[in-house]
Amino acid sequence: MTMQNHPVDHELVEAAAHVARTRCRGDNHTMAAAGRAPDGRIVTAVNAYHFTGGPCAELVLIGAAAAQGVYELATIVAVGDRDRGVVPPCGRCRQVLLDYFPGVEVIVGEGDRVRAVPVTELLPASYVWADHQLDTE
Repeated sequence: MTMQNHPVDHELVEAAAHVARTRCRGDNHTMAAAGRAPDGRIVTAVNAYHFTGGPCAELVLIGAAAAQGVYELATIVAVGDRDRGVVPPCGRCRQVLLDYFPGVEVIVGEGDRVRAVPVTELLPASYVWADHQLDTE
């Protein structure tokens, strides 16, 4: 599989890194995410870890964005606490991001090799939930 690289939104990466440095504390909040809306707004969030399977930062971001009236994201990135840098989304988050925002770009990679790729390239031959819903019209 060949991934298409798109320009990296470094301001978005820094927004997530800032939240990871300043808001992640202890074992409950270890990841931060930032998303950019098509109108340029940046929304941030942190994960809510719990041994029962709390939501990842990317999932909290979806709710935080909606609470701020952002219902579409152009780009998203997650950054780990303790200067771990960009962390790719887990499988569940990849699927949810695809279902909510099929056109979103996800920033992945390490150090000077970060790149932005379409979420569809992170889930080849994927199941798209919306494609299997009954048409209600």
